Amino acid sequence: MSSQNRPPFHTVERLPQTGLNRFFAAVYACAIVALLYRHAQTLVNSTTLPSFSITLSLLIADLVLAFMWAAAQALRMCPIRRKQYPENLKKSVREEDFPGLDVFVCTADPYREPLVGVVSTVLSLMAYDYPTEKISVYVSDDGGSAFTLFAFMEAAKFASYWLPFCRDNNIMDRSPHVYFSSVHSSNSETDKIKEMYENMKARTENVLNKGEVGENYINNDEEREAFNKWEAGFTPQDHPTVIQVLLDSRHNKDITGHFLPNLIYVSRQKSKTSPHHFKAGALNVLLRVSTIMTNAPLILTQDCDMYSNDPITTLRMLCYVFDPAIEPTLGFMQFPQRFQGINKDDTYGSEFKHLIRLHPRGADALWGAYYFGTGTFFRRRALFGDPTTCAKTGIPELNPDYAVKNPIKSLDALALAHTVASCNYENQTKWGHQIGFRYGTLAEDLFTGYRLHCEGWRSIFCDPERAAFLGSAPINLVDVLNQCERWGVGLLEIGLSKYSPITFGRRKMGLPIGLGYCCYIFWPVLSIPTTIYAFLPALALFNGVSIFPKISEPWFPLYSFLVIGAYGQDFLEYMAHGSTVKTWWNAQRMWMIRNISSFSSSTVECLLKSIGLSTYGFTVTSKVVDGEQNKRYSRGMLEFGVSSPLFVPPTMAAIINLFSFIWGAISIYNGDTDVGESLLLQMLLAGCIVMNCFPIYEAIALRSDNGKMPTKITMIATFLAGTLFAATSIIFK
Repeated sequence: MSSQNRPPFHTVERLPQTGLNRFFAAVYACAIVALLYRHAQTLVNSTTLPSFSITLSLLIADLVLAFMWAAAQALRMCPIRRKQYPENLKKSVREEDFPGLDVFVCTADPYREPLVGVVSTVLSLMAYDYPTEKISVYVSDDGGSAFTLFAFMEAAKFASYWLPFCRDNNIMDRSPHVYFSSVHSSNSETDKIKEMYENMKARTENVLNKGEVGENYINNDEEREAFNKWEAGFTPQDHPTVIQVLLDSRHNKDITGHFLPNLIYVSRQKSKTSPHHFKAGALNVLLRVSTIMTNAPLILTQDCDMYSNDPITTLRMLCYVFDPAIEPTLGFMQFPQRFQGINKDDTYGSEFKHLIRLHPRGADALWGAYYFGTGTFFRRRALFGDPTTCAKTGIPELNPDYAVKNPIKSLDALALAHTVASCNYENQTKWGHQIGFRYGTLAEDLFTGYRLHCEGWRSIFCDPERAAFLGSAPINLVDVLNQCERWGVGLLEIGLSKYSPITFGRRKMGLPIGLGYCCYIFWPVLSIPTTIYAFLPALALFNGVSIFPKISEPWFPLYSFLVIGAYGQDFLEYMAHGSTVKTWWNAQRMWMIRNISSFSSSTVECLLKSIGLSTYGFTVTSKVVDGEQNKRYSRGMLEFGVSSPLFVPPTMAAIINLFSFIWGAISIYNGDTDVGESLLLQMLLAGCIVMNCFPIYEAIALRSDNGKMPTKITMIATFLAGTLFAATSIIFK
């Protein structure tokens, strides 16, 4: 069927709030200019050092907020929504014409990333409604663990039953862990599959608990030979390459006679003296190994805890691949991260609704959605150079257009795969710089997508009603803040490099999308205004010093409009997207906590790193869930528990604002009308922060469980808050 006569594979619509967004942006921009004018005027007229310092601090804070607001507006000017029609695709394109798909799944630690969950993720991806012989799943084990290999050997056996079970019964939840944890039909077939799953789960957990793969778990010489690679001296940081083909689509069939997908375990070589490049390094090894072994034109990168929630996701992706108007410059398609297990009010603001689901719609209309590291379908060609030039790799087989001739188990293919997975292969090459996933930052996912956009590739944002992928989010505060600190360091590494979107990105892609990237890459600098506003107004309030306009002054309505306008727009966007008031409030709370803790720390970390005084290591976020902790999370309680230095700044802000608010309230009660007139805005700000910090007060004084605030943190924060009170009392005199 010709492209002119066939039904559409996808459509695009502009969201109705576009006009309102543009009008509000124009009005709000005028208000920001007026505010900055007032700050400049006050700064020029300052006669004392304290007043000059206060005004300068507020000017800096508002300049940063103005810049970040302007960056966000680039993503609000023309948001779009895409819809795919996979049913039309299936009518127009034969399955034999579907391109091959290589799936990359990365895991690093069998103790922090439970193996049963990782295995279930991979099985859900193998069970796509897609020709199974065209799917190849590559599992990168960056921890180099024999337990992970054993788990996938078990998964390979279970797959021959699980895949036909899903296909024949049209199962939607194709992660066995999710399916058997939810309400499902019970019959003899289902009970048999569940028993097999429980046996696989028990064997995997037994091996992990015992700390070895015993002889009783090894079934043949091939498996024994595989585990013999874990010899003395084999450590997660220093070991040879291990590549094990667990399923071969040319030979392995399921119980109904259908070919199974390829399943390949890969643990790249590591050496204590060679750079690892964290996740990007593992992905580049998978890219090279897969190019040699299967070389599918499409690649899916997936986190080990983000399982497939919709078996037709691959068909939605093909709706764009088979569009000749899009295909020539289409680099990747991004599905948003969405999460299961988040409590009803999203206590930790883990959905990141603006960053992950709302802003990408605006970016999609400009140049394309950002790469978030998971749920992303790449065209392999995009990772080998710009749309017009394919980079040379030096090996004929390491080319995106190479037609694979050798079976994946052939000695030649395995030998070459081991060569390109060695830790020294990338030395003196373009890998990680001009080819593949890009190095130079902890935020290698965003950086990779950004560099592809700068090279001329476009991207698509796909956000169907049913989530394409679902994953888990941290449910304790220290993991949330550590994760954000790592992000902050990686983002600022990009922003402060020669590839900054302010300079490099603006030249390559234009101002709008350059600003759009600034909204993400300079996200951590929000720590500057947030920290200033979390402490300075409260300290000034405690000393009776007014830093905002009085109620009677003409500038008062301007300040009111700026605050109400910013929070009001944010609130309306949340409500329009189906959130609750409590969810929005929790997101605001976490915005403040992240900014004054994680992002303040990452900003300092980057400044120290720039002068060679500090480096940041990669830490895997734990996916292990403690039962009592889970109960507290379900009740919406913040989890402190451990003595993390990241808890100190928000605890200080809670203490300072509480005492300042109490002082102001007592002054008003005692008839001090000047406080109510001159310090009203500071009272309101302190009051809002006190309301936001209620879980901190609760953790300090009202809780006795294991998630309460550690006494050490409370003492340190109280001492530092007292020091600030004493110091500012001297300065403000």
